[in-house]
Order: sequence, then C-alpha cells, then structure tokens
Amino acid sequence: MTSTVQPTRPRVLVVGRSPGVLEDAVDLLRSKGYRADATNVYGRLLDDYDVARLDLLVFGGMVPPDAKQQLRDEISRRNERVRFVQGLAGIPGVIAAQVEQAVAGEPDDRCRVTYDAQERSFVLDLDVDKPVTVVLDAFWATGFTPPEPTSTQAQVFAGQLGRGRHVIPLPDAVPTRAAFAAVTVGPHVEVLTVGATPSGVAQLVAPPSPDGRFPDVRAVTTRGGLDA
Repeated sequence: MTSTVQPTRPRVLVVGRSPGVLEDAVDLLRSKGYRADATNVYGRLLDDYDVARLDLLVFGGMVPPDAKQQLRDEISRRNERVRFVQGLAGIPGVIAAQVEQAVAGEPDDRCRVTYDAQERSFVLDLDVDKPVTVVLDAFWATGFTPPEPTSTQAQVFAGQLGRGRHVIPLPDAVPTRAAFAAVTVGPHVEVLTVGATPSGVAQLVAPPSPDGRFPDVRAVTTRGGLDA
C-alpha cells in the first residue's frame, strides 16, 4: 500500500484494549514510517505520553465512553491541532489504513470509490489524465475470543487504472460480517465497511463484568515511537 507520510512522520497514538492488536498495530504503523505508540492504560495516558506533540489519536471500540470523552477533552485542551479517529475494528491493518486515510486527507473528487453491497463489488469512477496506482486490501475478523480477537487480510487488487468506471469484485473468501476494505487510489486511502460486526459478537470481545467494568488484560504502554 502506497504511503505518503515518510517525509513528515506524524506522531500517532492508538488507545485500545486488546494487547496483541495494539502491539501489532504499532509495528505496522512504524513500518510505514509513523512515529507510533499504543496503550490500554487509559488512566496513565496523560502521564505516559506528551500529548501536546500528538498529530493523531485513534480510539478503539472497547475504550469506555466516559474515558474516551475525558481524554478527548483534556488532550484537546493541551493540543488544539490533534485529530481524533474512531477505530472501526480491532484489526491492525484496518487501524493502519484509517491512520493513512486521516493523514492523506480528503480524496480527489475525480477519484470516487463506492461499495455495492448487493453485488459485493467496489466501483471506482476515475476522471484522471493518466493511469493511477490502485490497491484494494480486504481485512476480516477470524476469531472473537477475548481479550485477543484474531484477523486476516488479502490483497484483492493492485495495478494501474485509467479513466472510466472500474468494478472490482470481492472474493468469496471475504465474509459478510466483521469485514473491511482499504482502497488506495494514488496518494489517498479510503476505508470502508463491507460486513458490519454484529453487536452480539462485539460484546464477546470484551464482556463487561456485573458492575459494568471490563475485565483486566495485560497492560500495554509502548515506548519509543512518539519520541523518535
């Protein structure tokens, strides 16, 4: 997947719950040139990281709403330019693609990407003067055992496409639930949901205890990315 972040190397912090997902997301983001770290220790985040230097913060879906709002308020007070992204899934590749989408900014109006759910196909309408590089990667969950969901991915298409309408079908191997895709057109990335995660399945990832708290998991507070 083409990345345009190498010259600026934005600072990214991923705040989530599942230790393995966080660590894999950090490794992936760092491999793409981001100064990235991750934590699931919400109560120490403001002490552990210099949030005034952050460019982007990604919240995982299992971050409690009250903790999320408190962090948003305090981090925004210390850093007016930070951007917040709500993660779509506990899948490292999806997290990295959402970061790339946020950093790249809005796509060119001449390169429209839509998903036809009935046909299970992506439709690209390109009004370009010369062919552009297009890459389509699919990601989907393969297991929901707490606290470590598992996932996999597959590259569906990679090549040059010119002006006109192009239809890229999804392989049958991509399921109809908890599935996502990242479509890269030139320097821009668009992340789309192709199979929503059922609410009941989402609860299996982190079942709350009787008092409403999430069970303990291995603490993750990575170091070295944001300070690089």
